Amino acid sequence: MARWRSRRPVYYFALVVVTTVVFTLVYDFGMSAWEGRERPLYRSLEVVVQSFTTTGYGEDAPWTTPQMNLLMITMQLAGIGLILTAADVFAVPWLRSALSPSVPTEAPDLADHVVICGHTARGEAFVSELRSRDREYVVVVADAETATELHEADYRVVHGDPESTDVLERASVGTARAVVADAPDDVTASVVLSAREVNPDVQIVTLVEDAELETYHRIAGADDVLSPRRLLGESLARQVPTAVAAVGREGVDVGDDIELVELTVERGSDLWGQSVAAAGLRERFGVDVIGAWTNGTFETAVDPERELGEDTRLLVAGEPARIDAFRDAATAPVEPFAPRRVVIAGYGDAGTVTASMFDDTSTEVTVLDVEDKQGVDVVGDACDPAALREAGIADAATVIVTVGDDTTAVFTTLVARDLDPDLTILARANEEGSVPKLYRAGADYVQSLATTSGRMLATTVFEDEEVLAFDTRIEVVKLAAAGLAGQTLAGADVRERTGCTVLAVERGEQTITALDAESFVFEHGDEVVVAGTDEDVRAFEAAFVE
Repeated sequence: MARWRSRRPVYYFALVVVTTVVFTLVYDFGMSAWEGRERPLYRSLEVVVQSFTTTGYGEDAPWTTPQMNLLMITMQLAGIGLILTAADVFAVPWLRSALSPSVPTEAPDLADHVVICGHTARGEAFVSELRSRDREYVVVVADAETATELHEADYRVVHGDPESTDVLERASVGTARAVVADAPDDVTASVVLSAREVNPDVQIVTLVEDAELETYHRIAGADDVLSPRRLLGESLARQVPTAVAAVGREGVDVGDDIELVELTVERGSDLWGQSVAAAGLRERFGVDVIGAWTNGTFETAVDPERELGEDTRLLVAGEPARIDAFRDAATAPVEPFAPRRVVIAGYGDAGTVTASMFDDTSTEVTVLDVEDKQGVDVVGDACDPAALREAGIADAATVIVTVGDDTTAVFTTLVARDLDPDLTILARANEEGSVPKLYRAGADYVQSLATTSGRMLATTVFEDEEVLAFDTRIEVVKLAAAGLAGQTLAGADVRERTGCTVLAVERGEQTITALDAESFVFEHGDEVVVAGTDEDVRAFEAAFVE
């Protein structure tokens, strides 16, 4: 898009030349064949220019034949069109540039900040993480229009080529905490080399598109090379019930005594159709409901009358054995000798990792992709119902959508849901804005690549803030909450004040998970493990972290 914008004047001038030549030749022919008045070619060119510029037609007017009058009308309209196009190509950009605030080309007063080279949906999520932590940052963008848009949206921006050492110096890389390279893999390697030249000691983190190129990022000088697509593929695979035993728990271990899990109550299970209150999750299973996702919206205060079903995904915490009991009650019975079939639509990095997670399980996997390559079982478009049928969707329990484009993912989800209303659909989204669309299209679980990337970057750059999970859609963090000392959970009113749930307390070498709201008293030196949305965790920090 940027290249098209930069070449618009060239395209416009080419259009003017071609249009002028065509009308000159037609006019010259018309005067001779229709009007019987031959003119030299330069005279015909003069009349065309006069018509385009609306300055008159000279002695050739009027014309007697309908053909010539129609030609002149067409020529006049074409001239008006060229004038309006010229205004759009030249005048509008000039006015926009004149009226827009100038984008900074340096950030001299920053220190201990993060320099983000490039801007993508992944970087957008990382900026949100930085803002929620009140951390300083600067985004280095080469494209002028993108830099202007970000600047007008109150981002701290430096306009310039992030591969240039001069630009990185102006972004204060010399005093930065970290540099994050968020660009195509080859450009990223160049950025790393430049950043290392400016500041040999700065932490450099890169996001790799092709996992096989990780080595070259490290050779260039990157300290950490992250592959969010691989993590996302693993996360999606862990949502398939039959794969849990082989690929690890479908949750986050918090110490040795507590686990955080997202799961849906399946049709046909013991809990299907019951309300949250009637299911008695705390009383029967000893698990705490942290919140619930409904069509892409997370609610920390779950309505006790909410019916448990496929449109609600619970986030619960508890001891591993109790979580296992709850998972068993929420999972529909499976025939012991009838392994489930999984269809994976899309075989890029995420799809490849997802498929590999089932290698040592009894799950039957069919891979569908538009390209005929090793590992693909069915070649076809995932949006095509015939291709999904050929991949065995009729016999599948789960479809995992890992296609690279969000629009394609949404349409694939719509088609798959229409083919089988009872199918479990797990989907990947590149951008956070696509998550609600995928849920509305019929997905049961959606993992955002942008959110995963942002959380991975935050966890890597800020190692002192121990984030225990970055492939979930909430934060799970361990904090030294001195403001809770001497209080009980009920007395501090943590849930009501912040929306966070306290999962555990680390007191010396001991991890305490049995937290009675009325009798457990926090002590100085306790570290608490809390779960909540980004906003909830920030509210907890403001209230209890000194």
